[in-house]
Amino acid sequence: MVKLVLVLGDQLSMDVHALREADKDCHIVVMAEVAAEAEYVPHHPMKIAFLFTAMRKFAAELREKGWTVAYTTLDDPANAGSIPGELLRRAEEFGAAAVLATEPGEFRLITALQDTPLDVTLLADDRFLCSHQEFEAWAEGRKALRMEYFYREMRRKTGLLMEGDKPEGGKWNFDHENRKPAKQDLFRKGPPKAQGDPVLAEVLDLIDARFGGNFGALRPFPYQTDRAGALRALDHFITHALPEFGAYQDAMLQDDPHLYHAVISLYLNAGLLNVLEICKKAEAAYHAGHAPLNSVEGFIRQIIGWREFMRGIYFLEGPDYTRRNALNHQRKLPSLYWGAETRMNCMAQAIGQTRDLGYAHHIQRLMVTGNFALLAGINPAQVHEWYLAVYVDAYEWVEAPNVVGMSQFADGGVVGSKPYVSSGAYIDRMSDYCKSCHYKVKEKTGETACPFNLLYWHFLIRHRERFEGNPRMAQMYRTFDRMDEGRRKTVLSDADAFLDRMSKGALV
Repeated sequence: MVKLVLVLGDQLSMDVHALREADKDCHIVVMAEVAAEAEYVPHHPMKIAFLFTAMRKFAAELREKGWTVAYTTLDDPANAGSIPGELLRRAEEFGAAAVLATEPGEFRLITALQDTPLDVTLLADDRFLCSHQEFEAWAEGRKALRMEYFYREMRRKTGLLMEGDKPEGGKWNFDHENRKPAKQDLFRKGPPKAQGDPVLAEVLDLIDARFGGNFGALRPFPYQTDRAGALRALDHFITHALPEFGAYQDAMLQDDPHLYHAVISLYLNAGLLNVLEICKKAEAAYHAGHAPLNSVEGFIRQIIGWREFMRGIYFLEGPDYTRRNALNHQRKLPSLYWGAETRMNCMAQAIGQTRDLGYAHHIQRLMVTGNFALLAGINPAQVHEWYLAVYVDAYEWVEAPNVVGMSQFADGGVVGSKPYVSSGAYIDRMSDYCKSCHYKVKEKTGETACPFNLLYWHFLIRHRERFEGNPRMAQMYRTFDRMDEGRRKTVLSDADAFLDRMSKGALV
């Protein structure tokens, strides 16, 4: 009996569950570039181009291995426009009534497949270390869900950086060693550049014609688009950047977007790399004396700690998670997030880099663009949709908990015990952005005071009832209360004036 096997654009792995369970002799692989997936948010053109190119190359690889692949390009006149529509079209074409699929990473698409009038079997996505059931069992009965304790379980489960039942080096976490600002270095090697090929060239022309109006550059296109290229990018990182990754992972430089970051999350999230091969290569670099423990531990923690924890939270909390707004923030996302001019150099740098590369590292996302959105009281649903749209590695299962939970505290404390907010001092300490900014990071009030300084206190005071009793934040309220009353009033009134100007579309 003919059956269909659905392979989505972020499931480009020969080990994906549905392919493992399928039979080349009686299963037809269905892959499709559809408008519904390309347009549900205004995705960065580089993300769409990366996925469509990688999908086409993966389909060719499947055919070489003997699979029958029914592949639909975006410009195919017969394209049904959605994944369910393509399944129904292919089912009629091949006389199939059943579909084998690996669970998607978004509730939106899971629901769409469940509602499709075909016999659809959704298999667990076991490319992840922790299943939904395992995470639910870990979370049950806990007063608070904290990544650090989950991460330790993942270390024990995998044996990564373990000496028996003890962590390598006697500690689970070396984060205190990983907070150094960076300096310019002309010899620092960035990620390997993409090599042009006919498949990529054809896709770039297609995306330029169809999505040229979306926020974000398309050319020059910098990313690898197949597994061989993803492996080259991984090896490049292990060789050239991992040794310094730990110490400088929080640093920001306006003329160096990558520093020592791996820039492999887009390959991992699309299936071109897998978790254990990445982590074992990093661990081997430590054992070979090539990279220090603080770098390797910090890197592995991001993958088997934060990444797995975020997915666990997303599926544990359910489909309404992206609509949460615990702080009742309602201000509209300002146009500066879409490239409008701003005098804030840190925001201009982070957003400009996002426009040009579809990439920003975790501190740029958390402590610059995310921090500003939280301090300014921007509606978290709009912030969530922006992050989902503009980054090449963004999929809802990983993006939403990072933004709704960690960055915007809109889940009320599910992900973190306190909001990630800071004044301009943190950005000044970890970057070179403030040196060439219109605003003065040392100034606390007045027209040229750093907006982060004003908005930091504004945020704390408008949410005082909620956070004053938090032991990690109480000291800041005591600091505010010790200020001269006139200064307190000036700080808050200056913040109100700034927010009013921003809401009216003025240059800020």
